[in-house]
Amino acid sequence: MIAIIKNIKSEGPGSIENYLIENSIPYKIFEAEQGQLPSTLEDFTGLIVMGGPMGVYEMDIYPHLKIVSRLIREAINRNLKVLGICLGAQLIAHTLGARVYKGHGEEIGWHEIELTGEGLRDPLMIALAKHPSVGDVWRKFKVFHWHGDTFDLPVGAVHLARSCLYENQAFRYRKAYALQFHIEVTRQLLEEWFEDHPLREKILNEAEKINTEYSHRASNFYKAFFEK
Repeated sequence: MIAIIKNIKSEGPGSIENYLIENSIPYKIFEAEQGQLPSTLEDFTGLIVMGGPMGVYEMDIYPHLKIVSRLIREAINRNLKVLGICLGAQLIAHTLGARVYKGHGEEIGWHEIELTGEGLRDPLMIALAKHPSVGDVWRKFKVFHWHGDTFDLPVGAVHLARSCLYENQAFRYRKAYALQFHIEVTRQLLEEWFEDHPLREKILNEAEKINTEYSHRASNFYKAFFEK
C-alpha cells in the first residue's frame, strides 16, 4: 500500500495515480491540509508527498507540514520507497537537515533539466531520461516547473539533476527520491492550475506538443520506482 500525501487539494498525484490504477498497486490518498494524515506508516510500503504553494519555512502557519516531515523521517528510517514532488522534495531536504529557502526567481513552465554524472548512473533517472520512441538517454530534456523556493543538498544525498536557474533539481537519499519539478502533471492538472493565469495558453500549447513523450518518460520512471 502506497501512502500519498496531498499538501493542498489542487495538487493531486496526477499521472502517478493513473500508473498505480493501471498496474493494480494499492494506495491511499491523505488530504494533509484537512488533517487527514496517517499516524504511522507501519502498514505502507511507500510514501509519496506532493507539492503545494506553501513554504517549508512556514510550518508555524501550516502545522501539518511538521507532521508530514515526521512521516518522511519515519519512511526513510523504515527504508520505504519515498518520492517527493516540488514541496515534497523540499520537505525531504528539510527532514534530512538541509536549508530550504526562497530562490532568486520563479521557475515556471517547460524548461530543461540536465542530469549530473551521478544522474546518468541512476537507474530511475535513466528511465526518465530515456526517450520513449528513440530509446537513447538524453542528458538534457524538458520537465514542468512551478516553484520559487529551493534547497541545499542534504549531507549524504546524491545530486541527480540541475537546471539553468537552480542547481538542485533532484537528489536521492537511500530509497528516497526528491524531484523539484512536476513529473506528475497531466493536461487536466495544468488546466486547473492555470485557469486564470497569464501563461495559461503558452503552457497548454507546449503541453500539447510534449505530452505524449512526457507521459511516457514519467511512466518509465514510475515503473523503475515502484519495482526497485
